[in-house]
Amino acid sequence: MNLIIDRKAIHLGIFILIAFLFSSCRSTKNMTQNERIGQILLQIQPPSLSTNKLLLTDFGGKGDSLYDNKPIFDKILSACKTQNGGRIVVPPGVYLINGPIHLVDNTTLDIQKGAKLVFGTDAADYLPVVPTSWEGTLLYNYSPLIYAYQVKNVVITGEGTIDGNGKEGFSRWYDRQKPSQQLSRQMNHTDVPVKKRLFGKGHYLRPQLIQFFECENILIEQVTITNSPFWCVHFLKSENITARKVKFNAFNKNNDGFDPEYCKNVLIEDIEFNNADDNVAIKAGRDHEGRQTAMSSENIVIRNCRFKGLHGVVIGSEMSAGVQNVFVENCTASGFCKRGIYLKSNPDRGGFIRDVYVNKVAFQDVEDALFITSYYHGEGKGFETDIYDIYVDGLTCRFASNAGLVIQGYPTKKVRNVHFEHVQIDSCKTAVSFRHTENIVLNDVVIGEEVKIPSAVK
Repeated sequence: MNLIIDRKAIHLGIFILIAFLFSSCRSTKNMTQNERIGQILLQIQPPSLSTNKLLLTDFGGKGDSLYDNKPIFDKILSACKTQNGGRIVVPPGVYLINGPIHLVDNTTLDIQKGAKLVFGTDAADYLPVVPTSWEGTLLYNYSPLIYAYQVKNVVITGEGTIDGNGKEGFSRWYDRQKPSQQLSRQMNHTDVPVKKRLFGKGHYLRPQLIQFFECENILIEQVTITNSPFWCVHFLKSENITARKVKFNAFNKNNDGFDPEYCKNVLIEDIEFNNADDNVAIKAGRDHEGRQTAMSSENIVIRNCRFKGLHGVVIGSEMSAGVQNVFVENCTASGFCKRGIYLKSNPDRGGFIRDVYVNKVAFQDVEDALFITSYYHGEGKGFETDIYDIYVDGLTCRFASNAGLVIQGYPTKKVRNVHFEHVQIDSCKTAVSFRHTENIVLNDVVIGEEVKIPSAVK
């Protein structure tokens, strides 16, 4: 066999390779913010609604607030699995469900206007335990109320309401969770196999209302989410996620809105938040397990939202695998937020927070407008977080009762390369508090009443 070498083809191949590498380099470092956002959005394609329409009432469902629709949902989801998907239509009514809904591939849950799903409060109905996570540690626990595990092409839509009934149920466990919470962290730190991290009966870790775990192609839109037992919507180790036009009225303990964790390619837009906790909290695992997993949360776009609750956008504190490429733009506050933008970690976490862009975000009354800390809760040692390349352009706030801009680095790992431009905070107690920082740039920043033309000598 004769081997013929075409030198021209080799040269052409090398040229194409160099061009590709140059293009890739351009895509990561030299693109504008709009170009980078555009590149992320090209990778996010929401799944389409199934044309196989299945009416819940045709399977025996009753929206009288008394009848247990759990067996009906099990039956209709079994039909979806057999038929390779389906659009489950929930007509107006109040549907009691004594147990979790476990979604399957290619399924749309269409909760129509006037329809409400209300979950039962007997904890035993949410057993057996399932693979899940709790505050950044993987384990087995009570099933989330709506749960999707290792599925693709899943939609939750409609103008109806999902009521977790947490106030009357799991939320009462808040004061009893500490021993199991500490045990989960100990198992994390000592690398106990996940299959041996069995919680559930005898433990008091509240389940999430909605969780997508190791899923692809997710859309959640229009629904109203209320009365969650714990976090409202948890995206875990999932990708290609769209959340839009969702409304939150969630006031129980730890009622975060969206918690993307170990996730990539996420679009959160046009959301009406009203949460007792974080509106959006971006996470990436806790401590030892997060560092070992090394699956960063990345390519997350949050835009055109209305914030209200504890904090607007948070990164951390469980973020040990790292968070990068986060864009927050064109958002406002519809009410009070304790903190507007909050990046938090401590020296137990490790990991990094980098390439965060905040553009054209307006808050009203807050405690702190922007707060970055490497020493959350004043605890931890040995694994400092690297926080750098944070860009804020167009942040406004009416009143900050505590501070305008706060950055707290760590003595051995300073927060660096933070750029503030076009920032205006009308009134606050402390304008700026920066410690253990490096290369902090301020341009066109006014905190307090603007000083204008200097007075003349009299």
